Amino acid sequence: MNNNSKLVTFLYSNMLGRCFLKLIMQSHLERPITRFLHSGYSKPLIKRYIKKHDIKLTPEEQASYRSFRDFFARRREHINVDYAPKHLISPCDGWLSAFPINEDSSFSLKNSHYRLRDFLQDEELAENYLGGTCLIFRLCVSDCHRYCYIDDGYLSKNNYIAGMLHSVQPIACEKVPVFVLNRRSWCLLTTKNFGPVVQCEIGALAVGGIFNKHENTRFVKGAEKGHFELAGSTIILLFEPGTINLKDEISAELLHQEEVRVLQGQWIGNALN
Repeated sequence: MNNNSKLVTFLYSNMLGRCFLKLIMQSHLERPITRFLHSGYSKPLIKRYIKKHDIKLTPEEQASYRSFRDFFARRREHINVDYAPKHLISPCDGWLSAFPINEDSSFSLKNSHYRLRDFLQDEELAENYLGGTCLIFRLCVSDCHRYCYIDDGYLSKNNYIAGMLHSVQPIACEKVPVFVLNRRSWCLLTTKNFGPVVQCEIGALAVGGIFNKHENTRFVKGAEKGHFELAGSTIILLFEPGTINLKDEISAELLHQEEVRVLQGQWIGNALN
């Protein structure tokens, strides 16, 4: 589903827009924008945003948020998590796409070719995933921007990579190699049922807050791992070869369309071991 906003289409589709985009990137406009969206002055944006994106909240819930940031990073009351041990779940709400990792430890998306060693900045780790599977979860601005653990296991350190803040909408991914340019944070999840899994959170246009709650600790399936702030974002999961396959109905849908809608905690695949 290609739901590019008018602003992002303008920024990435013509010369004038690209000039504005370059100005945004070079002038660090995310700093005053972030300060504003964290302040009480941003509260009037909440009602307009809810109406535009048809988000279901009661008037009492709307009034409870102190700033746009508080609203955007909101928790969801009820999450249906599939706890069957061998069932792979989605870590978040969003649009799922899947790609094979080639024998040179790379995958292709739109017009961009991504080498895992550039994406992770860790050549030795990248080699473990050649021939494996890359799952990409694109969160839309209307989604809940919190994400959970996909299994029980152990979390290593968080590896933060400073970068730019391109949009993650489809048209941006067609124009630039977003995932090796953008701000991101990745970690190695040693999972009980799916082997060593790399999870990477990627920031998005103008603001790119990535907040992970834990490091060097054990985790349980369905527990909250962290959240994004203030903009639509992306989560990437890397699996070693022979560890997972997607559910048949999801694989069938992906044969006819680029992305499939999924929800946090939803059963999307199975462990092969």
